[in-house]
Formats: sequence, C-alpha cells, structure tokens
Amino acid sequence: MEAPGLVHGGAERFSKALRSLVNNRLYSDVRFVVGQEQQEVFAHRCLLACRCNFFQRLLGPEPGPGVPSPVVLSTIPAEAFLAVLEFLYTNSVKLHRHSVLEVLTAAVEYGLEELRELCLGFVVKVLDVELVCEALQVAVTFGLGPLQERCIAFIEAHSQEALRTRGFLELSAPALLLLLRSDKLCVDEADLVLAARSWARVGAAVLERPVAEVAAPVVRELRLALLAPAELSALEEQNRREPLIPVEQIVEAWKCHALRRGDTARGASCRRRRGTLPREHHRFLDLPLK
Repeated sequence: MEAPGLVHGGAERFSKALRSLVNNRLYSDVRFVVGQEQQEVFAHRCLLACRCNFFQRLLGPEPGPGVPSPVVLSTIPAEAFLAVLEFLYTNSVKLHRHSVLEVLTAAVEYGLEELRELCLGFVVKVLDVELVCEALQVAVTFGLGPLQERCIAFIEAHSQEALRTRGFLELSAPALLLLLRSDKLCVDEADLVLAARSWARVGAAVLERPVAEVAAPVVRELRLALLAPAELSALEEQNRREPLIPVEQIVEAWKCHALRRGDTARGASCRRRRGTLPREHHRFLDLPLK
C-alpha cells in the first residue's frame, strides 16, 4: 500500500486569503480596543491562540464571562498591533521605519521570537541618526545585546548628529551611561557636557525633579579633566548657577590639572575619547588616544 505523503498547495493564495481576515469583522469573535487612539480591531480567537501563547493566556480557552469585551490594549499603537496581527495570520509582515520599534516592542512582550528577529533585521537596515537613540533605548530596555552594540557603534561614528536628536534627550540613564563610558565617541568633552546638561534638563522637566538629581547617575562619566583650565572655570561658574555636577568631581578635575602626572592622571576621567580636541595640558596626561 502506498504510504501517504504530505503535499502543499500554493502558499501565496493561502497567505492572501488569511491577510483578508486581518481586522475583518467577518466571523470575528474577539474585539480589541487598541492604543491611545482607542481604535477598534477585530480578530479571530482560535487563530491568535494557536499562534501566540500571550493571546492564548489573555483570551482563555473559550469565550465566557472571564474574558473582557472588548479587550483593551492601551499601550500598543494601533498600527503596530495590526502589524502583529498581520504576522500572526500570514507569517509575514510589512514593516515601516517610523513604527518598527513599536512592532519590535510588541514582539518581545508577546514572546514572538520570529517577528522579533524580522524587526531586528529591519532596524539594522534602516538605522540612521534620527532612529538610532530610540533603537538603543529599546535594546537596553529589553536586553537586546546585538542591537545595543550596533546602535552604540553607530552613535560612536555619528556622535555630534546623534546628540542633537530628540531620541538622545529621551534616553534613560542606563542607556546614556553606555554612551558616556565609550572611548570611541566622536565628540569633544565640552560638547558632551552640554549634551548631558540638555538631557538632564528635559528629564527634570518631565519628572519634576532637580536637574542635579536627574543627572546624578550619569555625570560621573564626564571626563572633566580633559577640559582646559578656562573651560573648567566657566563650567564651575555655570554649575554654581545651575547645579549639575557634584563639586567634588570638579575638584578632582582641578587636581588632575595641578598634579599633571601621577596616579590621578591615569584614570578613566583623564582618558581621551576619539573626538577629544587637543589641548595644551593633554601632553601631561601620558595616556595615548585609543
């Protein structure tokens, strides 16, 4: 007797048919209200549950009083949620630069590893100055190591431009720390101090906390000893008017100038970055540019 064999029909027609059901009221048995815009989205319980454990747990084994109607998902934008549905229905998705990070966030939160990898590959392809800090924040938040490394390398090569973006001002302290610890930033320390102050001001306004308090987790990574004496004096004066940097950190920088050589001038606080502009006192640091 001939053994049965598994044969496949055309995948394109099958995918097209399922794509027509995305957000289609026809035969829908679950309704979502999505995002801040509260957009109504229709879906099919059995398909979501068999494709994604998150929805299986959310929707339960069968319709009943325990399942809210509609299901409210307020934290994901409607466009990103529809992209997730498109992937669940068809195993393919059309990604866009302006929304891919939101789709990536949903893929991580919903445990959709294949969609996560598709998003990561797309982000790397479209990475640019405007997107890179936002991508770094997502990478840090969800522990996406390879993406984090790509973003840091991109910012190191395009430091001046990246520091002027809105995404930079919205970085979390842990994400900013990763940048400030880098020797490869193509930016002078004076500009980095200004960028850190701008970042702290934005955080202070959002969190309603003092600038110095917001800046505290990151300012220790500023290498003040690289500044010339006149720049350090100006910074000290501005710091009196608007506290940003602990006084003892400024004192340490002055010590580095006074001693010129010795242990004080050998730490990370005196190590030049790739974009550090030369100053007369740098010859006393005895540390080569990496």
